[in-house]
Amino acid sequence: MLYRLLPVSHVLGGMLMLFSLAYLMPIASALIYADGTLLDFVDAMLFSLAGGFILWFGTRRHKRELKPRDGFLLVTLTWLLMAVIATLPLLLLIDGLTFTHAFFETMSGLTTTGATVLSGLEHLPPTLNLWRHELNWLGGMGIIVLAVAILPLLGVGGMQLYKAEATGVMKDAKLTARIADTAKALWLVYFGITLVCILSLRLVGMNWLDAICHAFAALSLGGFSTYDASVGHFGSPAIEAVLIFFMLVAGINFATHFTAWHSRSWRTYWRDTEAKAFLALIFSSILVCALYLLAHGTYPDFPLALRHVAFNLVSIATDSGFASQDYDRWPMFVPLWMLFLSCISVSSGSTGGGIKMIRTLILARQGLIELARLVHPRLIAPLKIGATEIPPQIASAVLGFIFLYILAVGELTFFLVASGLDFTSSITAIVACINNAGPGLNVVGPAQNYGGLTDFQLWVCTFAMLLGRLEVLSVFVLFTPAFWRR
Repeated sequence: MLYRLLPVSHVLGGMLMLFSLAYLMPIASALIYADGTLLDFVDAMLFSLAGGFILWFGTRRHKRELKPRDGFLLVTLTWLLMAVIATLPLLLLIDGLTFTHAFFETMSGLTTTGATVLSGLEHLPPTLNLWRHELNWLGGMGIIVLAVAILPLLGVGGMQLYKAEATGVMKDAKLTARIADTAKALWLVYFGITLVCILSLRLVGMNWLDAICHAFAALSLGGFSTYDASVGHFGSPAIEAVLIFFMLVAGINFATHFTAWHSRSWRTYWRDTEAKAFLALIFSSILVCALYLLAHGTYPDFPLALRHVAFNLVSIATDSGFASQDYDRWPMFVPLWMLFLSCISVSSGSTGGGIKMIRTLILARQGLIELARLVHPRLIAPLKIGATEIPPQIASAVLGFIFLYILAVGELTFFLVASGLDFTSSITAIVACINNAGPGLNVVGPAQNYGGLTDFQLWVCTFAMLLGRLEVLSVFVLFTPAFWRR
């Protein structure tokens, strides 16, 4: 075990020193707003920097080139350690906050889940709110991808780290010849779109702090807000429209955005089968659900139903987690359909969670082929998504992923039910957390938060967040005996 842990710990120390730079933004904010948080964030930064240096220096003799399997261990430990270190400002600035609650909040931020245990968000120091949203933004594209982009001097191969952290099934695909250049390209696109979102939100009426925070949450599909009422606080159709657009943008593979920008052609999106399926499913669902609410008298007219369905459905389906209405009060079909969409909708390579649309398409296509074989037993039909033929090993990996995903949802739901939580709250909390979608229903609905759960229930949900963000397999592989063998 030490053979794997010590070299990974050396790189982890470098990652922790890198993460200390994340405190520069809240430190600048504390100077601007003079909200009394400066010393706390400086202390947290120094603690992160010192801890990272000690870990890095103490394991320097064990430095070696990491093997592919080491990437999974490094990614999981990075997410855990960053979430632990990120709790320091919360513990220092919020009286009575326990480590369990603080760790849930920071893990929710870094995994872009957007579930919160905090109340009175609008009364928090501005810098603390900015910190929560910065965690969303950093977690969106991935801390490991950031490290691969700007710290090639870590001395490890970048591909195994990129593959361990990246989402989707085509993890060997690269936009550029060098994996570090690929990571830089993705981060530049992510940064550029975030800037456009900030300016757009400012133009439609948000102040600078709210615009930055909600842009961070929208592009990362993290869903944190600076208000307990989330986006419903603003009551603005224009703000909702801007956020809908950027949540949809974030739900598409960022490699597609890069290719479209690089080629200066909108046809790139038309050629992306996954993006077309994602958008078609979202828009058709909006129309059907708006008509359903209108038929049930939830809203007096279709435009109002369309507005509220569009925002909240896009938010949950893309695994963002913003809310403008208490959709827990809607007829049950609509919120359940929204949570179902959170499982399957977003593209691989996006900042969203869940199974991903590409896996959904592969399973659907495989199902159709099996039906055809019942009629024509000798049928030989390649598995294709658009013009791309899917190798058998990819289809097999998708089936394995789906099995473990469903198993995790079932087992973790049973844990919550056994702890005394009602079934609706239990299953929707796990589905929302493993999809990194944020709110569930009932006790953890959009008008509530996760603050009412017990410590045990919070730890179960926290584990579900980590599983979802690292796509289940990257975590479960650490529990196999073969992983630890030389």
